Amino acid sequence: MRVLRDCTYCAAVALIGIGGAWAMIEPDQDSHRRLPPLVLKGRMSLEEAIATRRSVREFGDKLLTLEQLSQLCWAGQGITDPRDRFRAAPSAGALYPIELYIVTANGVDHYEPKNHLLERRLVGDVRCSLQRATLDQEAISNAPACVVVAAVVQRTARKYGGRAERYCFIEAGHIAQNILLQATALHLAGVPIGAFEDEKVATVLKLPKDHRVIYLLPIGHPGG
Repeated sequence: MRVLRDCTYCAAVALIGIGGAWAMIEPDQDSHRRLPPLVLKGRMSLEEAIATRRSVREFGDKLLTLEQLSQLCWAGQGITDPRDRFRAAPSAGALYPIELYIVTANGVDHYEPKNHLLERRLVGDVRCSLQRATLDQEAISNAPACVVVAAVVQRTARKYGGRAERYCFIEAGHIAQNILLQATALHLAGVPIGAFEDEKVATVLKLPKDHRVIYLLPIGHPGG
């Protein structure tokens, strides 16, 4: 069984040599990373991915590659129709209120579907702080990556009013399942987490005030 990360130590060490656990990216820094090209035909069928997907909370030490992160982001919110800009998961009115963030040991990145790239928002490892905001669920800090599914409800409310929140929750479910099935097809594993303190998670990740966190998806190579 994998040795659990010491979160007290983790929070105190600057993994990238900036003198602190994390730091805000300055606007003039080059913080955009274009993701690798997509693979649209994998080695595992959809049926096999559905049959073998399981919730996994123990992960090995191996990091995810940029190619794997590329596939996971695309499966959740990637553009699948270049002409009409439709995305991988259905959205009420094609308003796309969901924003994806990727939390790794290096920091927090925001996924931009339009250009299929990651934009660095925070530098440094915040996974231990994120674990404390999720009722101390160890899968958060043990996974090499955690996909954060957040919604800008007002984006949908402009058209659908009081039903917007419901539509955002439904859409988040579509997206989470897409990501988890893609993880399975890549021989990775993950677990959907909905038990957390909303405001604390948003504070740890320094999210905009209009973002509402709905789901956390720790993902990595299965361990244990």
